[in-house]
Amino acid sequence: MMRKTFTITLFLLAIWVGGLFYFGYSINHYQTNTSSHTDAIIVLTGGRNRITEASKLLNRKMADKLFISGVDKRTNLKNIQKTNKIRQLSMRDIEIGRQATDTESNAEETLDWVNSHHITSIRLVTSNYHMPRSMLEFRHLMPEIEIIMHPVYSERIEKKWWTSWQTFSLIFKEYNKFIFKLVQYQLQP
Repeated sequence: MMRKTFTITLFLLAIWVGGLFYFGYSINHYQTNTSSHTDAIIVLTGGRNRITEASKLLNRKMADKLFISGVDKRTNLKNIQKTNKIRQLSMRDIEIGRQATDTESNAEETLDWVNSHHITSIRLVTSNYHMPRSMLEFRHLMPEIEIIMHPVYSERIEKKWWTSWQTFSLIFKEYNKFIFKLVQYQLQP
């Protein structure tokens, strides 16, 4: 019995480790669609360069609107513009959401905004390591919405993530959060 338990544990550990390395590889090898126009750009706060990248996409007319999800209650558009050194052509096309505090609530907040604006396609802007879980959350709540991934890469996140303790720790945590959510959604009726 102990030998069987050990074998199963070793097998599951090998699958988990293999998944971790696949996750680490895939987040650094996205094929980004830079030509398709969407109804809106959705950017999730919390990561370096995300808002700046989303603003550039709006300026390039990749969408008609920009929604920033998860904005702190004390922050306004002027603060965001100044902090992120945004040169926005028009601030009237940007709206902010203040309710989200995590990835799941980003998807919920965005769903409300998408429904109220009759949006059928979005470009989701978030950090590359955050993209798998974000896409899982968004597709779970919005299966009928076309979602184009637009990952943002930070110079602080090592591509060889296993060589930096800080990056390894970030990828390790994000991978485990992704696995937890994946299992949670698979077990839901």
